Amino acid sequence: MNNVTKNLILWITISLVMVVLFNMFNQPPATETKLAYSEFIQSVERGQVASVKIQGDQVSGVMIDGRRFGTFAPRDQGLVDKLLANKVQVVAEPAESVPWYMSLLLNWFPMLLIIGVWIFFMRQMQGGGGGKGGAMSFGRSRAKMMTAEETKVTFADVAGVDEAKEELSEIVEFLSNPKKFTRLGGRIPKGVLLVGPPGTGKTLMARAVAGEAGVPFFSISGSDFVEMFVGVGAARVRDLFTQGKKSAPCLIFIDEIDAVGRQRGAGLGGGHDEREQTLNQMLVEMDGFESNEGVILIAATNRPDVLDPALLRPGRFDRQVVVPTPDLRGRTRILQVHTRKTPLDPSVNLEVIARGTPGFSGADLENLVNEAALHAAKLNKNEVDMLDFEEAKDKVLMGKERRSLILSEEEKRVTAYHEAGHALAAKLLPGTDPVHKVTIIPRGMALGVTQQLPVDDRHGYSKQYLMNQLVVLLGGRAAEELFLGEITTGATNDIERASKIARRMVRNFGMSDKLGPLAFGDSSEQVFLGKELIHNRDYSEDTARLIDAEVRRFVDEAHEKTRTLLGENAEVMHRIAAALLERETITGADIDLLMEGKELPPMPKNGGSGTGPQSGGGAEGPAAPEKEASSKEPSSFKDHLDATEAKDEDAAPSEPKPRRSAGTLGSALAHDKEPGESSAGESGQESEGTQPSGGGTKDADKDEFTWSDKDDDKKVH
Repeated sequence: MNNVTKNLILWITISLVMVVLFNMFNQPPATETKLAYSEFIQSVERGQVASVKIQGDQVSGVMIDGRRFGTFAPRDQGLVDKLLANKVQVVAEPAESVPWYMSLLLNWFPMLLIIGVWIFFMRQMQGGGGGKGGAMSFGRSRAKMMTAEETKVTFADVAGVDEAKEELSEIVEFLSNPKKFTRLGGRIPKGVLLVGPPGTGKTLMARAVAGEAGVPFFSISGSDFVEMFVGVGAARVRDLFTQGKKSAPCLIFIDEIDAVGRQRGAGLGGGHDEREQTLNQMLVEMDGFESNEGVILIAATNRPDVLDPALLRPGRFDRQVVVPTPDLRGRTRILQVHTRKTPLDPSVNLEVIARGTPGFSGADLENLVNEAALHAAKLNKNEVDMLDFEEAKDKVLMGKERRSLILSEEEKRVTAYHEAGHALAAKLLPGTDPVHKVTIIPRGMALGVTQQLPVDDRHGYSKQYLMNQLVVLLGGRAAEELFLGEITTGATNDIERASKIARRMVRNFGMSDKLGPLAFGDSSEQVFLGKELIHNRDYSEDTARLIDAEVRRFVDEAHEKTRTLLGENAEVMHRIAAALLERETITGADIDLLMEGKELPPMPKNGGSGTGPQSGGGAEGPAAPEKEASSKEPSSFKDHLDATEAKDEDAAPSEPKPRRSAGTLGSALAHDKEPGESSAGESGQESEGTQPSGGGTKDADKDEFTWSDKDDDKKVH
């Protein structure tokens, strides 16, 4: 029985007692007529009274006609004589006395009621061990105790992280059959630390353990320990482990333990640090003088780099279980779990969807399925098909279409050539990620998008691959220079990202021939979140100048190569740009046809490209809005080519083109094993949030790399 039910029963009981007491002392008499004393005397004198009962100063009786009456009689010695003279039957009784216990109750009931209410509120304020507590619950643990019946999640609901599930399954098996492990002298790990990027299922794994273990399970957040009062954190840690020992064997889960387990000594002021005191108490409870047999601690964090080394040592957290972003097989299984309750069209292929979502975490895939179901429901469908998943993927990766944003014909033309430059550069270079879709329909913060999807999950990146990515990034700026005759601020993001990639190639990855395999600068980064907090310069001015020169050389070489590629394929550039202006959205297969010199199939009535699904049953392009009648709008590829050639032959324009604000046609390309790589021309900002974080930042001395800034977690031009 929970606290709410107990409190409700208590208040109902108090209310009933008060009602009963009120009724006992305020019982209405039987049906009778109240008479004034003068009226009573007159009735007696008229002979209308049959009988009277005198009890103290209360007089009641019956009239001749049977009516009952009552009145209050003052001390009148002649009343009895008058009644007898009028032949009234008189019955006399002593005054009614109140029992002693009722008198005592009447005198003490108000005080007892006040004391009871005070005790009730004190109990409420001191509640702990699963209750919300209050002002007096300073030292009581806020952990919530859960049972298997309350937790509906099991290991069957966890997919894509087989290794982590296997290690936690051993914990559950030990609790049910400890002799299997102890017969050879082994002991169960005292603590298990789950580490991994956000959204990969660390908390879900803990909930599954609670559903499978069959033992008491205490759940608490790392931020629930320290509050406004000094000493509260340590007291709550002691109370938490005290409750755990009483319920042993049991499991204790601390979510986001980095809130309380950060490395000690960070405070420079030398004053008292409440968080450090809490951590010290946790270290003692986990492996101190007293043993905690049967209490197993599970914690989750995405910041293992900031945890105190004493917390991570064997004997406290014996195991660190990495929960990474799932691979292709894992994504397929996660999609199967999340689509259990979703009616799917027979054409839906979950493996194809998983192949088109590299780097997606479990939370990202759940959101993808939900967006697809919402899209199907909006169209009044009975089942979710591949087109719904394709639209949901585009929405997650690139943002929602903004058809209400009206672009001028000149802006559309600039956007088309900008995106065509990215797409053609990606198509011409070997080893780049395939182009999935190109659109000039504004999505999210982008005016145009070139989306690339890798065929397989990437775990390492070669120098040639990175140089090719520089070429693709600079494709938009090169296209503006070659085919528009004027550069715009649209390449702001492209240049920023290209510079960042080139600088990391030189400074972190040792890919410069002049500098060799050396790393320059000690950066402090969050392992799974990818934010560079501090950069310490540990090299000379001469080395810094050499680093800058090498970065410029990488970018200049990529820029020159981009201009050469696009210049040699000018006709294909015009065809791709014309197709974008006509259809607004084309696929990678459409670009292949244009590069072969073939015409594209007619557009379906509902708009979109005519090549059908692409890369995972891709949806045909979104329906294009009706175009306004304008002489600038080419009616065919040939008309567009003629118009372009005529414009190139013409002299300088009569008036300069208007300057656009920074980032109007921006570009944001990241190169990471992130979900779906795309390129988007952006309006003033990077498309932050269009891409789920998929892998975080790895150490530079490992063979893997990812980009540290969240803005890099997208491939949008």
